[in-house]
Amino acid sequence: MTMNKPIMLLAAILLTAGAATSQVLINPQIGITYQNLTDPAEFYDYKAATGFQAGADLRFGDRFFFQPGAFFGRNVTVVSVDNGETAVVEDGLVRTNLKFRAQAGYKIIDNYQFDLRVMLGPSYDVLLSVDNKDDKIEWNKGDFNGGSWGMDAGIGFDMGYFTVSPTVSFGLSRVFDDDVIELKDIDSKYLTYGLTLGWNFGNDD
Repeated sequence: MTMNKPIMLLAAILLTAGAATSQVLINPQIGITYQNLTDPAEFYDYKAATGFQAGADLRFGDRFFFQPGAFFGRNVTVVSVDNGETAVVEDGLVRTNLKFRAQAGYKIIDNYQFDLRVMLGPSYDVLLSVDNKDDKIEWNKGDFNGGSWGMDAGIGFDMGYFTVSPTVSFGLSRVFDDDVIELKDIDSKYLTYGLTLGWNFGNDD
């Protein structure tokens, strides 16, 4: 049931955009992520570390365009605990997720050799697994919400067939599950920076 909402949202946008225009580009991409958490609880500290992502966007339109997509990612945040009484405990928290996003965009610069695009739209992350590198902080998948909404923004640089895209995703949903008593008062959300390299192919006439 968790994945129904993002899949329906993605399908609706694909159908609408496909009916509206014959200009379609497929943009497979691979890149890195830096995912942090906001609002740490007392004694806790979060620090983003390098993860990776791979997926693809579809681009419908020309100057104005719709850009739905899906990405698989492994995101890493270093979590440390220091209560001032014992040694600092530090662990790498690794989360595997499937991100669906639906963005609208505009080409600020549009020519054959170089395009500059801006994009903005909602996203939904489905949590697939949670791992701890050193098993020092015992958080697992059951401590987290199974899905989370976000707002994604990005810039796209198209140079011929190649693309470079820095992005940022602002989490709108709480990270931790409300039913976990020890974590229900921690209002942390995801904050994710990304950078992808990709390849454009398709009909852009």
